[in-house]
Amino acid sequence: MRTDHRLTIVAVLTMLVLSGCDGNGPAEATKAEPGVIPATAQRPGDPAAGYHALINRAVVTCGLPYRAYAASTGNPAPEFDLPGRVGRNADLPYAVTAFTADSGVELVTSNCLGCHAAPLNGELVIGLGNEFLDLTGDPVMAVEAAGAFVESDAEAVEWQRWADRISAVAPWAMTDTVGANPAVALTAALMAHRDPKTLAWSDEPLMEPPPVDMMPVSVPPWWNVGKKHAMFYNGEGRGDHVRYMILASTTCTDSVAEAREIDAWFKDVRAYLATLRAPAYPYPIDPKLAATGAELFKSECKKCHGSYGDNARYPNKLVALDKVGTDPVLAEKSYYDGERFVRWFNASFYGDGQSSQPALGYVAPPLDGVWATAPYLHNGSVPTLAALLNTESRPRHWRFDGDDPAYNQTELGWTYLRLSQGREQFASLDEQKWVYDTTRPGFDNQGHDFGDVLSDDERGALLEYLKTL
Repeated sequence: MRTDHRLTIVAVLTMLVLSGCDGNGPAEATKAEPGVIPATAQRPGDPAAGYHALINRAVVTCGLPYRAYAASTGNPAPEFDLPGRVGRNADLPYAVTAFTADSGVELVTSNCLGCHAAPLNGELVIGLGNEFLDLTGDPVMAVEAAGAFVESDAEAVEWQRWADRISAVAPWAMTDTVGANPAVALTAALMAHRDPKTLAWSDEPLMEPPPVDMMPVSVPPWWNVGKKHAMFYNGEGRGDHVRYMILASTTCTDSVAEAREIDAWFKDVRAYLATLRAPAYPYPIDPKLAATGAELFKSECKKCHGSYGDNARYPNKLVALDKVGTDPVLAEKSYYDGERFVRWFNASFYGDGQSSQPALGYVAPPLDGVWATAPYLHNGSVPTLAALLNTESRPRHWRFDGDDPAYNQTELGWTYLRLSQGREQFASLDEQKWVYDTTRPGFDNQGHDFGDVLSDDERGALLEYLKTL
């Protein structure tokens, strides 16, 4: 299950933004109330062209000169076959992309798959969030080390541009827990360094950056893109989804003209994502027990999470914090503390005609392929589906069972170790980074206690049904 983390210095900058803002102009964002999120028509695109662009084009338009990349990383061969990669990309790991800059220098940069693809049963699954992504190291040190391999003056200019961007936002691109994704803070930090009207970069922040304290998020699966009316956990990201997706490019997009060019082809990427389907459960399923679980699902879960099969329907329901009861930090910070970033977004190319609408709640997600998407809740605080359905069984402190854990077919999730203490029991940072501590702000595993009313047998039947989705 573990992926190659030698390239995460680049991959950290391609995380799709997990917060967004509203409107068209300098007005404040419209706040949303819990309830059903209405649909917005999305721009049509060509899924085949979108797949080709996703695996071969660069949405982040700065990077490390190829020769320096090859020398500093050992130029690792691809671990997985990614059909359709062409040219230099056919010889690179899936999380990075090569392209030639306007200067004529060949660069290697990150792509969306660093966060949005992961191995499953020995195969790379596009759209599966990488819950083992390690962003705990300081990227600046590795960037500086790679600079020693830069040769020509033109390469030095390209390397310096890339290094300056990473150095400016490094505190917001790092986490202290493996699997926790810092995309919310990172995107806001990039906004702080750009003029919203021109998108010109400033080495010094033009407004106060966000707090460095991280709000962890679990990377949601891409195969639900076609169902969701809002992109993000708290109901933000309504309107044209492409404009939120390409905010990742603000690492290097230095003009509105460049943003428009990326926007023009990324609509095809969004069209491709809408065609993705969840992987099928690869292990045995008890059909009789699953049928019993299906009836329980209809009575206990369908109202929020929808129905599946021939008459599938997803309600796009945003559930209030006081009802779902899960950790409120992400929703509350976006709702109360993000006005300056809202104003930036509203005044920018990205905010033209969008409707983010943060709310004090979280969207009940589609459950297609839910068996594969551990850990659970918006912050990844619950390691298995069995624990999600029984709050008393949830570990306060836990870590995955090794760097490459097995899949637990009974509890539905990656095998983990329940710890008696938190991070303080380990002396080294290399050990501490694997510990998920639910006592920390933003990391809590509370709420979603709806399964507590079920008996053990009922929970077992419901888990069996969830394998079929």
